[in-house]
Amino acid sequence: MTEQVVTSTHYTSDASGLRSIAADFSSDRQAFRNVSWGKAMMWIFLLSDTFVFSCFLISYMTARMSTTVPWPNASEVFALTIGGTTLPLILIAIMTFVLISSSGTMAMAVNFAYRRDRRKTAVLMLVTALLGAAFVGMQAFEWSKLIHEGVRPWSNPWGAAQFGSSFFMITGFHGTHVSFGVLFLLIVARKVWRGDYDHEKRGFFTSRRGNYEAVEIMGLYWHFVDLVWVFIFAFFYLW
Repeated sequence: MTEQVVTSTHYTSDASGLRSIAADFSSDRQAFRNVSWGKAMMWIFLLSDTFVFSCFLISYMTARMSTTVPWPNASEVFALTIGGTTLPLILIAIMTFVLISSSGTMAMAVNFAYRRDRRKTAVLMLVTALLGAAFVGMQAFEWSKLIHEGVRPWSNPWGAAQFGSSFFMITGFHGTHVSFGVLFLLIVARKVWRGDYDHEKRGFFTSRRGNYEAVEIMGLYWHFVDLVWVFIFAFFYLW
């Protein structure tokens, strides 16, 4: 009887302790005072997207390590023949360079947004969108090349059938993120160029006068897309 009373008291103490911690954290004004809803929601979205991409890549690793059929050699599958010379992964290297460069232009756009230089901010965002569109275009060329060579979601001429489904699903999901990013970059760049953030013009993605937070939020999204590509590049093309 005494043991049951002690155990019950222990559980009650733990529960009250957890409630106390939750109450302290939720009432912490320092942690939440200066965090905007837009930036907070973007971080939550990126966190959830991290879980999705992680599941995709873990599934890819599981399929690749469990299959008994040889996995296609990336250097051969993604090679291009230029001037009679076969260059392994040349297109992938260019795509990676373009996307990483776009991350640099996006960072400069955010920097000029902090300085309230709307013209340079808009131009750099347009350059970022152009590089992102070039990446998507090269990815579309890569897809069309593989489809022409016989790669399908259910089969491919070089080995394991799981290769096609994994490749199209993961790169397609990432390409969709880049495509939406390009669209929103163009929208925000247009609003920056028109001075919507200086005149506090009403509409989507418009904040308080002089606050270019939408540019920073776009930067968070774009850097995330670039970071995901680094993992896709390592898993698909280097492994």
